[in-house]
Amino acid sequence: MPFINIQILKGHPQERKDEIARRVTAAVSELAELPKEAIWVVFEDVSSSDWFVGGKSVQSSKS
Repeated sequence: MPFINIQILKGHPQERKDEIARRVTAAVSELAELPKEAIWVVFEDVSSSDWFVGGKSVQSSKS
């Protein structure tokens, strides 16, 4: 059973997460030849102050 953990910045609407989960599930189902019901997708919302790219906080780059 594939378990897919997606870390995403806080603030994305539920509709966007629903669509991401749908597409990821479909892709894994097709490529792994598994039923969609066997695939788990979990989102972790991360605050921008806890997300760093290139050693810099995403929050600080928004300012």
